Amino acid sequence: MIPNTDPITMIAALVTVFGVAAVVWLLVAGGLRESPWACLCLAAANALLGGSFVLHDLPSLGGGALQAWWSDALGLAAFALVRIAVPLVAERRPPWRLSALAVVVVSTLATQWAEGGISIGQKALLYGTMGVMSLLAGRDAFLLLRARGLRARLSVLLVTPLLVLGLLLLARPLEAFLAPGQTGDLNGGSGFNIVWLWSALVIALALNGTLAFLLLLKLMLEIQRLTQRDPLTDAMNRRALSEAMDAEHERQRRGHRYGLVLLDMDRFKQLNDTLGHAAGDAALQTLVSVVQPCLREVDLLGRLGGEEFCALLPDTDIAGAALVAERMRVLLAAQSFAWNGQSWALTASFGIAESSPDDPSAAEVLRRADQALYRAKGQGRNVVQAVELESPAPST
Repeated sequence: MIPNTDPITMIAALVTVFGVAAVVWLLVAGGLRESPWACLCLAAANALLGGSFVLHDLPSLGGGALQAWWSDALGLAAFALVRIAVPLVAERRPPWRLSALAVVVVSTLATQWAEGGISIGQKALLYGTMGVMSLLAGRDAFLLLRARGLRARLSVLLVTPLLVLGLLLLARPLEAFLAPGQTGDLNGGSGFNIVWLWSALVIALALNGTLAFLLLLKLMLEIQRLTQRDPLTDAMNRRALSEAMDAEHERQRRGHRYGLVLLDMDRFKQLNDTLGHAAGDAALQTLVSVVQPCLREVDLLGRLGGEEFCALLPDTDIAGAALVAERMRVLLAAQSFAWNGQSWALTASFGIAESSPDDPSAAEVLRRADQALYRAKGQGRNVVQAVELESPAPST
């Protein structure tokens, strides 16, 4: 049951909520410094929504229909900023040109009703556009959550405030069409207005909570990435790769073999001694940028330490691992590298191995790949070598 509250009080509550949210988002943008542009957009959106409701709540200004138009125009700009903020959280390119164009065009078209009083056409144009922007922001948030690995049901639940808010906005022109003249403006005391304002208050709180969760999720994933990635090359670190190899070794019990490609940059100490450690760091980054495109999406590349890296290739036999390693070797040898005007030939030696059902752990497969790498180093470097599995001795 909805409490019988007057609309002026409800609008004042909404203004308070949006005002506090705007301040909080500004503090987050300045203090946390995570997705600052997204936070600034959300701060501005809340401020504009608060301003929109202030105009609705101040009939003493005497602006009439023009005042109501300005109020709705501020709301339209606010939802355009929400539409822009969601991709910014994901560090993707926001549709700011299209959103800005929609605000200008719709606001301009709506002025033809500004002098003749609030009409169904004005409501349909302004609230309809705001509703569509909210629904599009909900869609973007859903795709962002799914891309971050959340399940579909949980993603839908988290973006529900944006979706419900979009439907709530679309409900105003629909109600005006079905019951013309009964609800003139938000200041009216009709049952529809009271229900609408209470719903808007709840959704306003949930909406800012959802957007805050998106930012928190990004922070959590960034922290997780930092714990799993090598800070210099952005390849997986040794611990993360070891965990992935153990998981892949468990899959082998269900008939999924995997291959390992172990690579070690040739003459890396000499490079450091000649060009300096900064050049060595740049060379390692170059190596990763060259070999990474040789891998599939399911493959993983990790840095074991120093100049040694390992690629985990699920569902790959020794022949497939050899092809990948040879492609890496050729591309790296063809890569030009220079530091302070001095050129340096980048090459690496490769050892490959294939898992076997007889291997007690992934460490055994890595041991064979290391043996093959040692053999490659002994053959003059810049070669690919493999250690074949030993055939079981015949029974007597």
